[in-house]
Amino acid sequence: MQDDSITMPEQGALGGSALCVAALYRFTPIEDCSAVRGPLEHVCRAEGVKGTLLLAGEGINGTIAGTTKAIGRVLDHIRSIPGCADLDVKFSSAATMPFHRMKVRIKREIVTMGEAGIDPLSSVGTYVAPHDWNALISDPDTIVIDTRNDYEVAIGSFAGSINPRTATFRDFPAWFREQRERLLGQGKAPKVAMYCTGGIRCEKSTAFLKEQGVDEVFHLQGGILKYLETVPEKESLWQGECFVFDRRVAVGHGLKPGTHELCPACRRPVNAEDTASPHYEAGVSCPSCYHERTDEQRAGYRERHRQEALAAARGRHHIGARLSGETDA
Repeated sequence: MQDDSITMPEQGALGGSALCVAALYRFTPIEDCSAVRGPLEHVCRAEGVKGTLLLAGEGINGTIAGTTKAIGRVLDHIRSIPGCADLDVKFSSAATMPFHRMKVRIKREIVTMGEAGIDPLSSVGTYVAPHDWNALISDPDTIVIDTRNDYEVAIGSFAGSINPRTATFRDFPAWFREQRERLLGQGKAPKVAMYCTGGIRCEKSTAFLKEQGVDEVFHLQGGILKYLETVPEKESLWQGECFVFDRRVAVGHGLKPGTHELCPACRRPVNAEDTASPHYEAGVSCPSCYHERTDEQRAGYRERHRQEALAAARGRHHIGARLSGETDA
């Protein structure tokens, strides 16, 4: 696994009092996740860092935020875990803390695909650096697949890429098996280029395609986040914004904060057009979920929103405030 993004940013580079946001992952065998969890959670809390870190037998994944020094100390601790020295990290900034609390959780997988025997450490696609990505996806002999969920793709993607319209990453293997003949044809198979937010889903999706016998498989090193950080907007083939799993909701070129907000009821991104819909109510519903919820559920969301507003007016976080969704470094 390659990594060219582990240098900590200077505090001034983040802009004023901005917080450092670190999206990270590493596939490596972790034999005793419980033994790793306690010390890791302790150092995060001691440094005032918030976010979510997932541990599994296959490695670590997550996104955390804090001061530059605090994030540096946590990353030093993670790199001291056996097998994590070459941690993949991507940095961005946030004007305010994008997470409500710190969570370190033990899971079966650090990104859930649900396919036994998929091991990115033994077989994975070819890494393509962001500055080489445009040439690859512009090649007519290449098909480009977005491995993210449908609500993520809805607010931004690479021009001409295929949207599997999956609700979760677990749905990706079934989609590929169903669509394989249409995608690859009967003759010489095209090159397959895949991308995701930060690279971790592509580690598994390219490993899955290799296991399925697809030879020429490529993926964007560092994911969309690294591309948006390093490729100038005037040269970019990215269209729209990139969904992120925290209170920023989305980022654009240069990793600048995007224009979307999050619907608390369904956790989908909401844009200005959505907020003009009669089915939109702040903190309660959006056009995507209005018909998926009952009046009773909306009444509950409305009361939660009222309590959160009261807590905010008092300078406190409401105990029920949360962001759900699996983190994708």
